[in-house]
Amino acid sequence: MVTARPWLHGFLDLCLLAMLRERPDYGYGLSQRLSAAGVADVPGGTLYPALLRLEQQGLAEPSWMPSEAGPRRKYYALTPAGRAVLADQAAEWRAFRDGVDSLVGASADATGGGLR
Repeated sequence: MVTARPWLHGFLDLCLLAMLRERPDYGYGLSQRLSAAGVADVPGGTLYPALLRLEQQGLAEPSWMPSEAGPRRKYYALTPAGRAVLADQAAEWRAFRDGVDSLVGASADATGGGLR
């Protein structure tokens, strides 16, 4: 189990938008996909406000769908505005990731292996 980290809040919207690009999904399904990807186990108190924020910003559009296992579920689909924001944020993420990788890699090289 990978627990949620404080820095996840900064990347959760990007992760949600990326998953919604693949297919519409509901909150619990998105939570399971985040966990399966090794990102984190995201509690509902973090996940659902993020989904509401994406909805209010017009980046994700909700719709209610019937469920085979109980009450209907609120599914979220990526909007065209969400696709545009995802493209911008993904480019920013790659630049950020490369910068961190260069620092972490330099730290690992300086210590003769891995970080401790």
